Amino acid sequence: MKRGKRYLEDAKKFDRATLYEKEEAIKIVKSNATAKFDETMELHIRTGCDGRRADQQIRGAVVLPHGTGKTVRILVFAKGPKADEALAAGADHVGAEELIPRIQNDGWLDFDIVVATPDMMGVVGRLGKVLGPKGLMPNPKAGTVTMDVTKAINDIKAGKIEYRLDKANIVHVPFGKASFTEEQLGDNFQAIMDAINKAKPQALKGAYLKSVTMTSTMGPGVRMNVGKLAN
Repeated sequence: MKRGKRYLEDAKKFDRATLYEKEEAIKIVKSNATAKFDETMELHIRTGCDGRRADQQIRGAVVLPHGTGKTVRILVFAKGPKADEALAAGADHVGAEELIPRIQNDGWLDFDIVVATPDMMGVVGRLGKVLGPKGLMPNPKAGTVTMDVTKAINDIKAGKIEYRLDKANIVHVPFGKASFTEEQLGDNFQAIMDAINKAKPQALKGAYLKSVTMTSTMGPGVRMNVGKLAN
């Protein structure tokens, strides 16, 4: 992959071979986030899990203490009183079967997270081929299949993020914006690592955290000292 001049210059500002502690990594990545927009701070956590095994899957959600810095658009699949509740709680879009052709045929995807009441999952399931590959399918483990739509919406707007393994057994998660203070980023980072450590599959043998890399949207990755992060 060809890298831009700014990326290459930023990569020279620190030792790529060194494994950094949390505070130093945040300081480096934040200082390198010099794009004209507010870059997202990201974590890429390589695990020793085998995601093909059901007993080694990792999936869940965590509310970041200082939010994500991003305005999230929420679509809720619900009917009747639950639809009214979702609207009152601040959902951006609420609907049921009538949304299927709009999403399937018209390619409407003006939302970032989908929440559904359990009774609507039969409807949502028909959109699996569209929502699934984009990571938008509601899931009970992530708290997005629930009768308590008010809590789900409030948590998401407060800074709730989902995490799960990709095909390479890596978890990719945002933990704030470059404009956040180092203390805010540190708190958010710790909340994510605590959740990831808690989600360690009991069936896993060997190392759980293989590597943790911190980066910003446009910046080079900073490798972290995994020994201090696992618990």
